Amino acid sequence: MNHLPITDPLPEIHLGIKAAEVASKAVMEIYQNDFKTNLKNDNEPITEADIQSNEIIKKILADSGHVILSEESPDDDARLTADRVWIVDPLDGTSDFVNKTGEFTIMISLVEKKVPVLGIISQPTTGSLFIAQKTKGSFAWDGNQWTKLAVSNESELRKCRIVGSRFHISDDERRIFDGLNTAKFTSLGSSLKVIEICKANAELYFTLTDKIKQWDTCASNCIVTEAGGKITDTKGKNLEYNTSFLNHKDGIIVTNGIIHNEIVKTCENFYQTS
Repeated sequence: MNHLPITDPLPEIHLGIKAAEVASKAVMEIYQNDFKTNLKNDNEPITEADIQSNEIIKKILADSGHVILSEESPDDDARLTADRVWIVDPLDGTSDFVNKTGEFTIMISLVEKKVPVLGIISQPTTGSLFIAQKTKGSFAWDGNQWTKLAVSNESELRKCRIVGSRFHISDDERRIFDGLNTAKFTSLGSSLKVIEICKANAELYFTLTDKIKQWDTCASNCIVTEAGGKITDTKGKNLEYNTSFLNHKDGIIVTNGIIHNEIVKTCENFYQTS
């Protein structure tokens, strides 16, 4: 990888990229062989890849001295009073990992005063890396070069393309999708749904569930915002991070920004009539 495309990068970004790269290699070794799948207390799947990735990332990020909030580690209340906190999903899309779709990622982000200031997403199966720093832009590494990410400028909803979850889409979400009468709907795993919006390959992703947690969105938040898009809950409120309650209780909406208010209104109307 050549020099970073970000001017005045935060020193933590180098640690974050290193952690993502090392963890990606370990995850792929497991992916290419037989592995066991267990269930956590919430009935979500967990594999050796989740655990190994978590340990690798924690060890590398520890050099920063910042508290780490990770899906696969006990929560440390010390983070609530810390200025900067890492928020990590060591394997986003475990169901995709188990089902061998290739659509899983590693997500690492840095939060300052409840706002993401760094976002790093790695797709181990392709070697792709997506990074962003607050006010410095979003970029994709394809193994050879960096390219700047920018959302589409599509403003007509009927021409918009939706991405939705491959394994976790609800009947209510399907009804809203159908009612929008958009041009295309694609099922996709993990944070790659947001990446498609950042690449201008889609304009909308949303979910009504209250099960999405901060590590599921934090890195994506920084990357899509810096690509010119927008992410809020379904009521249009900005997402906060490093708070005591980890769930986004009102779901999330991710768009190219232009259609965002229209989608918030659609969700509002759905809540009122359902």
